[in-house]
Amino acid sequence: MISAYSGTAVRAAEKPLLAAGDGPALMQRAAYGLYAACVRELLAGRGSLYGARVTVLAGAGNNGGDALYAAARLARRGAGITAVLTAPAAHPEALAEFRRQGGRVLALSDGVPQAAALCSAADLLIDGILGTGGRGGLRGDAAELAQHLESARPPLIIACDLPSGVDADTGEAEGKNIPADVTVTFGAFKTGLLAGPGALAAGRLECVDIGLQMPPEPHLRRLETADVAALLPVPRKTDHKYTRGVLGIAAGSSTYPGAAVLATGAALATGVGMVRYLGPEAVCRLINASHPEAVCATDTVPATHVQAWLVGPGAGADEEQRQRAQDAMASGLPAVVDADAVAYAQPGLGEHIILTPHAGELTALLARLGDGDISRDRIEADPLRYARRAAELTGATVLLKGWATITAAPSGETYSQAEATPWLAAAGSGDTLSGILGALLATDRRGRDGAPPPPPGHYAALAAAAASIHGRAGIRAAEAGPVQPSALPESVRTVVRDLMTPEAGNEGRLMLGPV
Repeated sequence: MISAYSGTAVRAAEKPLLAAGDGPALMQRAAYGLYAACVRELLAGRGSLYGARVTVLAGAGNNGGDALYAAARLARRGAGITAVLTAPAAHPEALAEFRRQGGRVLALSDGVPQAAALCSAADLLIDGILGTGGRGGLRGDAAELAQHLESARPPLIIACDLPSGVDADTGEAEGKNIPADVTVTFGAFKTGLLAGPGALAAGRLECVDIGLQMPPEPHLRRLETADVAALLPVPRKTDHKYTRGVLGIAAGSSTYPGAAVLATGAALATGVGMVRYLGPEAVCRLINASHPEAVCATDTVPATHVQAWLVGPGAGADEEQRQRAQDAMASGLPAVVDADAVAYAQPGLGEHIILTPHAGELTALLARLGDGDISRDRIEADPLRYARRAAELTGATVLLKGWATITAAPSGETYSQAEATPWLAAAGSGDTLSGILGALLATDRRGRDGAPPPPPGHYAALAAAAASIHGRAGIRAAEAGPVQPSALPESVRTVVRDLMTPEAGNEGRLMLGPV
């Protein structure tokens, strides 16, 4: 599992080492890790270090020092290096070493167009303007330079610790920032690299161990392959369809029948013992035409032999589905509450209820719960804050959909998953995610058959696992072209197979950046 910490926590972990005089050693460890990543990426991109053009954007702090030292090492391997100093001063020892290795230096204040042309012509641009202490977006000449790079990017940008302009604590990126292809971060993953705009700007992530002792409880977690696999129950020899897990689904309507079909298909592909569907008779017929194994009826909640519920997708204004959703939330069973049913959420739900809004639905929910008029843009700028706020107000677990999907438990545990491909941004994709999550709830054995009750944050971990499976399935489906959500279940089934049987082709590799 990946553990991420706020920039504030990382700086606190550095303090005792700095007080002991270990600052120069920390910088050299960081610089060497950055240098090694630059070597790997340059060799992969152009096949040689010799003659590579490397430009460093160096700020006044230690981040600029790390970048300058890394570039000096590249010069020893035959790279041509230039530094653009973005502040009146730079780290003195690092700058001196950079010059000793033949580095050319110019000041950004001498002309942004000249610096922009130099950056755009480089084979590698190392961004070392701001570190974990930076707040707000880039300003002044640095913001103007970032604007130039939006239309004339070099082939490769590597961020030193985090992309300049990204808040290390939250992932917010007010104003201009410099998106990276790769971010090499030091000591620990920063929260802002895994959430909100920061997750998008960071690209692929690499963490360099520089010897920090971080606290046991991180600010944010991300499941890796083994973590997701551990949350998938393997059927026992003594199981039957009811003990395998029965998912009740109250979704779809005469207006939006397809949502129920999509959710049912995804749940079956994830591996439930049975889907028990409740809804209009016309939707029942449509589901059985695609999934004859689903048990469909027009009954009300509760239904027998149900371990978890999925309510809301495609329900629209159907009053019977609205009542089923409210009854399912009051049943005491775990429930996925998606789409139209999110609007029925009230305080005191309990963490076994998982709300799955997108930013627009969360805006309406927070307003209805009296938390003010919070725009969709504000939520997308700081999803961590608002997912946690919704969990606090409702007592439920909240899965906030986005490029980096955030899942927050009312007890504070928070996860971020970012395996998805942009091809999943399609109608019906969320219904598939809900079906996957519903299946994980129904098959979860915690608190059943004499098993101990789930620990705090367990439902948030299950929701994060569902987001990971959904994202992985999207990547697999996109290999054949644009993703069609109705065809996703086959990819879901393959992903689950690979997670359960690594020898079937699982590479054990988590994709941490944009596809």
